[in-house]
Amino acid sequence: MRVPVVDKDHQPLMPTTPGRARKWIASGKAVKHWSDTGQFYVQLKIEPSGCDTQDIVIGIDPGKKFSGIGVQSAKLTLYTAHLILPFQAVRDRMDARRLMRRGRRGRRINRKVDFSKRAHRQKRFSNRRQDKLAPSIRVNRQLELRVVSELGQIYPVSEIRYEYVKADVDLTSGRKKSRSGRGFSAVMVGQKWMLRQLEQFAPVVKVEGYQTASTRKYLGLIKNKLDKSKAEFNTHAVDGVAIAATAFVEYQKYHTTKIDGANWFGCVTVTPAIFKVIRRPPYSRRQLHLMVPAKGGVRRKYGGSTTRHGLRKGDLVSSPKGIGYVSGDTEKQVSVSNANWKRLGQITSSKVQLIRRSNGLIVA
Repeated sequence: MRVPVVDKDHQPLMPTTPGRARKWIASGKAVKHWSDTGQFYVQLKIEPSGCDTQDIVIGIDPGKKFSGIGVQSAKLTLYTAHLILPFQAVRDRMDARRLMRRGRRGRRINRKVDFSKRAHRQKRFSNRRQDKLAPSIRVNRQLELRVVSELGQIYPVSEIRYEYVKADVDLTSGRKKSRSGRGFSAVMVGQKWMLRQLEQFAPVVKVEGYQTASTRKYLGLIKNKLDKSKAEFNTHAVDGVAIAATAFVEYQKYHTTKIDGANWFGCVTVTPAIFKVIRRPPYSRRQLHLMVPAKGGVRRKYGGSTTRHGLRKGDLVSSPKGIGYVSGDTEKQVSVSNANWKRLGQITSSKVQLIRRSNGLIVA
């Protein structure tokens, strides 16, 4: 276990031991902080003894509903995370938006008159872009980018390794297809966009799936393939660590005067590390138009991130029911939920104390 360290200008340095970090805090040489990804770190108030850093690699195992993150050095595993992606929620909301728009168009257009006299609105712009990225896929990649950016602020990241999915090309149609021949998966779409974004943080190396599997097997790591929805290290974070470890170990062929063969070269040590489950606050966005129009034309308030008590949804608060996140409100009460967004209770607003404003992440 290591504690991240940053200098006075918030530039990341090499992590230190928990004992040394406690001594720095007790003597006033450093102050403690928490990152948005739930990582405890210290900031030095004095000049560091040295600024030399070793290689620290972030490994990303992208998925459609879940992703795994691992931060690895040659000697230690520094951080692991399981990301619950908002793919399905965004897709359902896009479907609902499509239905609501269709309903509004149906109510606006009078089909009893001739087609040439109907109130059809002319298009304002062309939405047939060839480089369009689906919102459900974009939001998945943006959550991964958010976590990587937060980790890059406290770790001196030298490289980012990303599991890349290859696709074949059908010579008859010219279209790309997956190796199974069943078309693209959500992992394939948008990964080129993701790689361009990651290059803004550190050099990016693409790692293929077979390399991840062989490295994981060589390191003796076990993957839970039965239930990938479980928020545990062995479902997706284990692949994040294996992907990051490919920077330090590699299976290579060798040739001598007597033998032709292959073996593993390099050295890396996987150790127990902090494990976090990260998701976005799953509250509903503000809707100006509901599925069914209200009688009299008066729309009721639905969704949004604000409450009537000076708090925002996603704020971390302290309450008599425990520490949790603001998830809703009534006229006199505030709904407080845990990290799994299960309601702890509805509590009088005067008994709820703000700990930290919402940062767009729920970390458990």
